[in-house]
Amino acid sequence: MTTQPAALITGATEGIGRATAFALARIGHPVGVCARTAANVEALLVELRQQGFTAAGIACDVSNADSVARMVAHIEAALGPIGVLINNAGIARLKPFEQLTIEDFDATMGTNVRSLFLVTRLVLPGMRQRKSGDIVNVASLAGRNGFVGGTAYTASKHAVLGFSKSLMLEVRKDHVRVIAICPGTVDTPLMREQGVMHPRLDHVLQADDIADTIIATLRLPARAMVSELDIRPTDP
Repeated sequence: MTTQPAALITGATEGIGRATAFALARIGHPVGVCARTAANVEALLVELRQQGFTAAGIACDVSNADSVARMVAHIEAALGPIGVLINNAGIARLKPFEQLTIEDFDATMGTNVRSLFLVTRLVLPGMRQRKSGDIVNVASLAGRNGFVGGTAYTASKHAVLGFSKSLMLEVRKDHVRVIAICPGTVDTPLMREQGVMHPRLDHVLQADDIADTIIATLRLPARAMVSELDIRPTDP
């Protein structure tokens, strides 16, 4: 198997992040993983290694600069330079605007937007120097459309798209691809734990669908880039 660069997935212990970690490992990437809860990270590392995959990771608050710096240093020391970055960590505080607290709003922006800046700023310089790299930012169709109860979440996902569009234009000449993935409704713990939207979970996307889509974009020839991609349930 061709040697693949190390990949870092944030928010990796459940949902889209978990599925993507395994998908990348299956095609030969050493995978770096992080999430807030140390026990969940350790459990994921055990599963990955039991399947013969190379993996490293630690707990990380991706909204905290010091925590992110420790995490990136740990993973690069274990796996080498990061060549694929999957900015997946995200939360959804879904509630009517009048019930939304300052803490809700700040936590949403910290996890969903600030994290992109903090993680990317440490990984991107090496990619630009090596003239190679892929950054995948997991946004949402909420980055294009609003919905009742989604003011903070939708604002954060609009920001992810804006961040991705501008960064793509800055770094494409250094052969670094920036890809924004916008999933529709996905059956994940995040979706199941919120109480605002009530989709038919047997009709929506699965986390593996998003992971497969990410892998497909990465497998394009280096000269080609899908900068933004919407993925929707066929029959929602």
